[in-house]
Amino acid sequence: MFEALLKKLREERYITLETTPGHSPTVENILSKIEELKLAQKVDGFTTTDNPLAKLKYNSILAAIRLQTQFKKPVIATMSMRDRNKIALQSDLLGANDFNIRAILALTGDPAKISDQPNTKGCFEGDSTLLLDIIKCFNAGIDYAGKEFKIKPKKIYPFAVSNAYAKNPNTLKKKFRKKIEHGAIGIITQPVFDPENAKRLLFMFNEAKTEFEGERAKAVLIFGFFPITRLKTAQFLASHVPGINVPRYWIDELYKAHKRSERKEYEVGFKLSKELFDELIKIHPKIHIMTANRFELANEILS
Repeated sequence: MFEALLKKLREERYITLETTPGHSPTVENILSKIEELKLAQKVDGFTTTDNPLAKLKYNSILAAIRLQTQFKKPVIATMSMRDRNKIALQSDLLGANDFNIRAILALTGDPAKISDQPNTKGCFEGDSTLLLDIIKCFNAGIDYAGKEFKIKPKKIYPFAVSNAYAKNPNTLKKKFRKKIEHGAIGIITQPVFDPENAKRLLFMFNEAKTEFEGERAKAVLIFGFFPITRLKTAQFLASHVPGINVPRYWIDELYKAHKRSERKEYEVGFKLSKELFDELIKIHPKIHIMTANRFELANEILS
C-alpha cells in the first residue's frame, strides 16, 4: 500500500485529500460522505489533521485507522510537536505502526496560546525535524535514545510541510533543504494560488535537492491546493495567514461577483479554483487538496 503511494509520488500523478476530524467522538460523518461521493476512487490517499489551530478534535491517528480500514487507501496521519514530548511521539508511532499507519506528516503545530482549551501549554521539545529524526531512528530499528527494538517497526514514510510564499525566497529554499536533509520524502506546501508562484517553488525545491544524493535526492514537492468560493475566505487568507499569497485579481473578481449574488460568487470562485487546479496538474501533478471537509467541492474539482 505505502510502496505504491511512494511510487505514485515519485513517478506518476499523485493526489491526496485532507480530512479534518471534528470536535466529536466519531468520524462517521467523514467516512459516510467520502463513501457517498466515491472520493476514494478519485484520490491516491488521504491525510488526517491533528488538532489544527490548537482546537480540540478527534485524534488524527485513530481517524487514519478508520479511513484506511474502510477505504483500503493509504492515510498520512499528521503528528504535531505541540502536543507531545519525545516519549509520546515515539509511543504514538509504535501504536500507529501496529495498525499499519506508516505515513506520518510531521508538523510543528500552531501555538497553544490560541487553543480553545483554557490555560493550555505547548510541549514543543523541538520542531518538526525532531520527529523526522525519530522516524529515521525507527526505520533503523532503534528508538531515539539508541535502544534497539526487539521487533523492528515496519517502515515509516515521513512527510513535512512548508510555506507557499515568502518575501525572501531564500528562506523557503533553506527550509526545503532542512526538511530534505532530515529525511522527508514529500513536502506539502501551504495553498498555492498562482501558477507562476508554483513554478518558482518547484524550481527552488529542485535546486535544494541537487545538494543531496541517494534517497534524499528523491524527495518530492507537493502543491497544497485550497479552492476558494467566497470573498471573505480569500480576504482572510490574504490578510491573516502568513506564507500564503492570494493574487489581487482573485479578490477583485470575487468582490464583483459577491455584489451580484451568493451563487455568482460561488461560480466565479469555483472557476478560478478549477482553472488553477488544472494548471497545477500540468506544471507538476503532485497535489494535496484541502477543503475543510467540503467534500462536495473536492468532488466537483476532481470530476
